Amino acid sequence: MSVTASDRAGSSGMPATRSTRASVPPAAPRPGEDAYLSPHHQQTREHGVNRLFYWTVRFFLQPALHIYFRLRRTGHKHIPEGPVILAANHRSFLDPFIVGTCLFRPVYFVAKKELFDKRWQGWVLNRLGAFPVKRGQSDEEMMQTALTLLARGEAVVIFPEGTRHREGPLHEPRRGVGRLALESGAPVVPIAITGTEKARRGWRIRPVKVSIRCGRPLRYPQVDDPSPELAHEVTARIWPCVELQWAWLGGPLPQRGRDKPHDPGKKPRDPERSAA
Repeated sequence: MSVTASDRAGSSGMPATRSTRASVPPAAPRPGEDAYLSPHHQQTREHGVNRLFYWTVRFFLQPALHIYFRLRRTGHKHIPEGPVILAANHRSFLDPFIVGTCLFRPVYFVAKKELFDKRWQGWVLNRLGAFPVKRGQSDEEMMQTALTLLARGEAVVIFPEGTRHREGPLHEPRRGVGRLALESGAPVVPIAITGTEKARRGWRIRPVKVSIRCGRPLRYPQVDDPSPELAHEVTARIWPCVELQWAWLGGPLPQRGRDKPHDPGKKPRDPERSAA
């Protein structure tokens, strides 16, 4: 069921607010500057992954990831069938492939546009489910590709932090995941990954231990044209659930005020288990 702008204060309890600041539109790209990205979006929207290539690569890659990284998966059965947004923290180029091990179907994910500069590399990534995003600006073409995939019932990986952060606690998310959840109406599964940031040293990939934990899906009413404030509010509700999975895996947490540093050996209370 679609919710109009006047209904944004619906069952989610989030008030509809009106922006008090004039938004500055992103600078338009120069003619032809990013034209090479459009065929990748078109390929993803109309054809999706190359099935033969995708499943051949995955046939060898998935067991290799399990063995080489001693991969530990928790909560992956929470991922529902049909359209789903997989919202994860981002530490390494390996993250989309680690998330992909949690479900037995093609997984689509955003990748920075620079990875598509080389034609052969762009072809490989695109046929494996990647589509480009222009970081640091509002990318409507990326958003439309993600919405098309979700409308088709696909799984889409989003990294709300916007870029990789190899060290320290999780960084503040951007509101794109909230907008995508509202416009698509698809459930959002919060996911945390640890260990992948230690894998790469130069060109060498080391056999470190990697863990991934998936939380229960979050659902929000569909909104035709969500305001930036509403998208920010939904993102602010999604991200703490990612942080919960992160804390359960022993990831470092930020110190607030005079709080003691996080003890990796102490597990936080899980509200899902408490409710049970």
